[in-house]
Amino acid sequence: MKTNLSSKIEALLFVAGDDGLTLKQLQFLTEADDVELQDGIKELEARCSDSACGICLKELAGVFQLVTKQEVAETIQKLVENPTVQALSQASLEVLAIIAYKQPITRVEVEDLRGVKSEKALHTLAAKGLVQETGRVEGTGRAILYGTTKEFLNYFGLKNLDELPPLPEAAASDSDDEADLFMTSFQETFKEEVEV
Repeated sequence: MKTNLSSKIEALLFVAGDDGLTLKQLQFLTEADDVELQDGIKELEARCSDSACGICLKELAGVFQLVTKQEVAETIQKLVENPTVQALSQASLEVLAIIAYKQPITRVEVEDLRGVKSEKALHTLAAKGLVQETGRVEGTGRAILYGTTKEFLNYFGLKNLDELPPLPEAAASDSDDEADLFMTSFQETFKEEVEV
């Protein structure tokens, strides 16, 4: 079954998140011509206009985004006010632990330590107010440096970063077992605080 164009647009905008996508980007990604793309956008707008749908399509400064409808704002506010409703994923915990111990650190450095992409986890942690931009690296690209926030300390019941549990002794090899031991230790130490 062939996926229709409006579904592709919806999926792309969902993945793009707050950044959204321009018409030119949507056209490149969907390989649709101008008329097809406009029809796909109109179809998506029509689907979102249904009262059973909680999101709508907005165009802001030439960028298309999927945003929540005003009618569900009160429900969304409950989530924002109670960030502990959603537990942190394994990936988010890994990124948070790396930032906590190695700050200030860039996304690329986090990814080098983890061996996988960390952009989504960083976005989640920033949205929850647990990490923030603390500066920029000098030189080409001026990569963002990340550090933990006061909310991080509150979330885990710490007075300051000195109260973080000590890291396991560094061994000569960089085995996966060591990384697992580190994450297990970190999670066990803070399990009760996260669940509270």
